[in-house]
Amino acid sequence: MKSTLKVAISAIAVIFVIVLYSALYTLEEGQQAIVVQFGKPVGETITEAGLHVKLPFIQEVRRFEKRLLVWDGDPNQVPTKGREFIWVDTTARWRIADAKKFLENVASEEGAQSRLNDIIDSVVRDQVSSNELVELVRSASWEVPEDEVLKEVPKEREEELKKEIAHGREQITRTILAEAQKIIPQYGIELVDVRIKRLDYVESVREKVYERMISERKRIAAQFRSEGEGRSAEILGEMEKELRQIRSTAYQQVQEVQGKADADATKIYGQAYNKNPEFYAYLRTLESYKEKANPNSVLILTTDSDFYQYVKHASPGQGQMPVAVD
Repeated sequence: MKSTLKVAISAIAVIFVIVLYSALYTLEEGQQAIVVQFGKPVGETITEAGLHVKLPFIQEVRRFEKRLLVWDGDPNQVPTKGREFIWVDTTARWRIADAKKFLENVASEEGAQSRLNDIIDSVVRDQVSSNELVELVRSASWEVPEDEVLKEVPKEREEELKKEIAHGREQITRTILAEAQKIIPQYGIELVDVRIKRLDYVESVREKVYERMISERKRIAAQFRSEGEGRSAEILGEMEKELRQIRSTAYQQVQEVQGKADADATKIYGQAYNKNPEFYAYLRTLESYKEKANPNSVLILTTDSDFYQYVKHASPGQGQMPVAVD
């Protein structure tokens, strides 16, 4: 009898523990919960952490995050207003604002991610397609470069650099956020922020951009080379001009010095030879004897020629040579 009673008490205790375990549940910090009975939400959202009670067996607890959650979309190929095809990679931050509505519409975070993919991707595509690429790349605080910088830029790119920004990347991002926020609340979701992580050309367009950049760099390099060669030719021309001027001046000075020296020498010779003309004639005749005759010519002289007058009148032992007199 006693053993039967003990078994019954033990069974009741076990059942009580099972019922108690099924009726109690805990909620951690950063979580919120919805109690579901036969698949339908019951009561309000539970947001306070701690120990809570529910009906055992017939009620279940669905827990959701209260903290910010991350959404990262897949990069999409989108054409801009100017028909440039670019890859757009977007990210967002969101939270579950109404757990009951969230459970009824998307059921889980995976369902929410799928719904965010559709909504945000659609809004991003609309905004990118309605704006120029320059608006997506630059901010509203863009300032036109100074004239010194624009000198190195091709004419076809200068107009694009001077173009004023109407919206800018930040405003377009805020517009994407505002448009998506109009749709998302019906799913119990609060969209906190949307950002464009990366913009990039598609492969075919990127190759054309690289080719244009290479040709532009080559053009600038050729321009620098041309300017350098022109400057080099100018410097060489000035150097040659100065060199010719120096040579001309030096030659003029040489000629002047040489002419003055020849004049002085001629004057001295004239003064010396004028003192005794006969001696001068004798000296010049002897000098002509020493000069070699042209081997290709023949000189014919008569016996009474004056060329050998000093030789004919000279006698051995007699000094017939004119003497210079001071």
